[in-house]
Amino acid sequence: MKKSFFTPIVFSILLQSLAGCNDKTTETSSSPQAFPLSAVKLLDSPFLHASKVNSEYVMAHDPDRLLAPFLIDAGLEPKAPRYGNWENTGLDGHTAGHYLTSLALMVASEDHEEARERLDYMIEELALCQAANGNGYVGGIPGGKAMWEEIAKGQINAGGFSLNGKWVPLYNIHKLFAGLYDAWFYTGHQQALDILTDLSDYFVEVCSQLTDEQMQQMLISEHGGMNDALANVYAVTNNPKHLELARRMSHHTLLNPLLEHKDQLTGMHANTQIPKVIGFMRIAELTGDSAWHSAAQFFWETVVKNRSVAIGGNSTHEYFHPADDFSSMIETREGPETCNTYNMMKLSKQLYHNSNDLQYIDYYERAMYNHILSSQHPTHGGLVYFTPMRPQHYRVYSNPEETFWCCVGSGIENHAKYGELIYAHDANNLYVNLFIPSEVRWEEKGLTLTQSTLFPENNQTLFTVNTTAPTQMTLFIRHPKWNDHKALSVTINGETVKAKSEPGTYLALNREWQNNDQVEVTLDTYTYGEYLPDESPYLALMHGPLVLAAPVGNEDTDGLIADDSRMGHIAHGKLISRKEAPVLITDDQNWSDQVLAIDGEALTFSTGDLLYPESARDLKLIPFYKIHDQRYILYWNTTSTEELALQQQLLKEQEEAAMALEAETIDRIDTGQQQPESDHNFQSEKSEAGIHQNRHWRHASGWFSYDLNDPQAEAAKLRITYFGGDANRSFDILLNDEVLAAVQLDGSKGNTFYEVDYTIPENIKALNQNGKMKLTFKAHDNSIAGGVYFIRLMR
Repeated sequence: MKKSFFTPIVFSILLQSLAGCNDKTTETSSSPQAFPLSAVKLLDSPFLHASKVNSEYVMAHDPDRLLAPFLIDAGLEPKAPRYGNWENTGLDGHTAGHYLTSLALMVASEDHEEARERLDYMIEELALCQAANGNGYVGGIPGGKAMWEEIAKGQINAGGFSLNGKWVPLYNIHKLFAGLYDAWFYTGHQQALDILTDLSDYFVEVCSQLTDEQMQQMLISEHGGMNDALANVYAVTNNPKHLELARRMSHHTLLNPLLEHKDQLTGMHANTQIPKVIGFMRIAELTGDSAWHSAAQFFWETVVKNRSVAIGGNSTHEYFHPADDFSSMIETREGPETCNTYNMMKLSKQLYHNSNDLQYIDYYERAMYNHILSSQHPTHGGLVYFTPMRPQHYRVYSNPEETFWCCVGSGIENHAKYGELIYAHDANNLYVNLFIPSEVRWEEKGLTLTQSTLFPENNQTLFTVNTTAPTQMTLFIRHPKWNDHKALSVTINGETVKAKSEPGTYLALNREWQNNDQVEVTLDTYTYGEYLPDESPYLALMHGPLVLAAPVGNEDTDGLIADDSRMGHIAHGKLISRKEAPVLITDDQNWSDQVLAIDGEALTFSTGDLLYPESARDLKLIPFYKIHDQRYILYWNTTSTEELALQQQLLKEQEEAAMALEAETIDRIDTGQQQPESDHNFQSEKSEAGIHQNRHWRHASGWFSYDLNDPQAEAAKLRITYFGGDANRSFDILLNDEVLAAVQLDGSKGNTFYEVDYTIPENIKALNQNGKMKLTFKAHDNSIAGGVYFIRLMR
């Protein structure tokens, strides 16, 4: 049994003497490059299916509705109304940037003519908006032009998810930067590059008078990968002012600890950080900065090896939890966010191309199969925001007319670029990284390599060489880290090759390749277990690179297809007590041998006598990416027969208390965290948020407010969590603008967190509007309201 997949990998290539091959050029390049996406064609597989479904989902959108925010902000008449959801609540325009990228990817990977026409149309419309603005600016941020003028004057009011009263405008505009760049990079669209260059020059001017301190103050607000975007512009223009701004757009709060190889990620909003690191790495690529490169490597290693779950995802409630405590991962509805994995795969691709280290491909493959492929509904194409790891919970899917989350934007990119890392090349040699039915055309060599495989349902993959002339080269085939029980079996034109390779390296086949040469490789997959990184007793079952999970029914799967509500992306159906989840009994050291393939059912497994209670033993395990529209178990609580009774009693006590609290709760807010606050219409004046003892807080010398949901007008009490050491703080709690309580925090409760319940009078509840209750914390003169660590509205 394997305990952990993410172990350090020593990268090496063994020089080999191969039957039918020679050993003259079996050294790999230190920096193989990807083929153009247009050079790789997907053949029939789940990935080709996902690509086609994604195309249909993308084409279901109206470009004029996506463009409306840009026309409005430029003072032009929109041709259609804006979309709703995140597209008209402050993040207006962010989807259009992702949409440009998706269209460009579809043009490159599918030669999709309608996507090309839409891409041309959207870029032409954006050019009109830029011309109307007259200064190089184009954006969909409501009131964006006036806000950037304030910024240019040094008037900066930044919070974690706001900038001068706007919802993450730098994050928003980054999507446009990225979309325009991708339109140029993947399709050669000159007009897109022209718009991007002028937009970049505009931001150079906006930031020209800002001090470094002011720049760093601005970067407190989530800003996506602005440093990466500007570095990409520099790579095209070679204008040093673009590189300089890319460096100035690099956030030192994250960068400095990484330069010292310190993990200070706990409590940080995960997907705010990952794009910054992609930018650090891009700048390192362009400048040869080894320290920034090392910082990016350290971040990747920390997140992948210490902070990720089996599917390759990370974080709960969008935040990095403590690396030594994954309890929230097992307890919450809000598991790994798809955007995080999208960005971690981008970083993995960068690091691979700069090192040829196959640990990055091993992670990429893991994340691609188990998080990204699973995040798209295979029929209607809906996309997933959170993937709960909580046993017996489920996921929610988007729809193209009503839902415009960040994970929809990155999602329509994910499924249009599966061909990007299957193959790579250096000046002379070809590298196979992933086992996906496909063909790659190497035009410079006059060579096409076709990969025919049913992997992972079958362990063989066949490569056929088509070449216009005999070609001397090394074909490097990845020996996956998970293939560590047996050697790879290789034949060339039916003859066995005595090739040697180690897991985590390439197998090298060097010869003069003739037209129609065929290489068959047999991989070895087996079933094993992988515990959570904190070594708690929760374990995922793996088969090769695949996470296996058990579907357990579709009862109470409310909101499977999300509406346009602010929290529609969360699976709000009832929680099933973890006490009710089957337990995996691991008495025998070789317990995984009891997980057996079921004859006649591809990639379907039984668990033998491993599960308790006995009634659970008819559950079947299948690849997680095949489970949709139902609840599932992905992580299994493990124990021995001897400890089962005690463990079950402790879990029963924990879950009874948790489920009772769940039943009492109408609404809750994790204060100081982006999504819960924005979902509750957070407003403030002179407010700050932070982290203390791994818990988030918010306070204000002015005030801050939320809208609580009380749809049935049944709220009876408000429960607030405070920290016992907070002192000399006096403030009022108001509900529906009526004072509920005057609060004095005097520090007398010491180094602990505590809760206070406030009874809600009927006259205050009667003032609810449309099922919502306004909650305000208002500081007394010369004092502070809070810190508030958690809010719970209860029956």
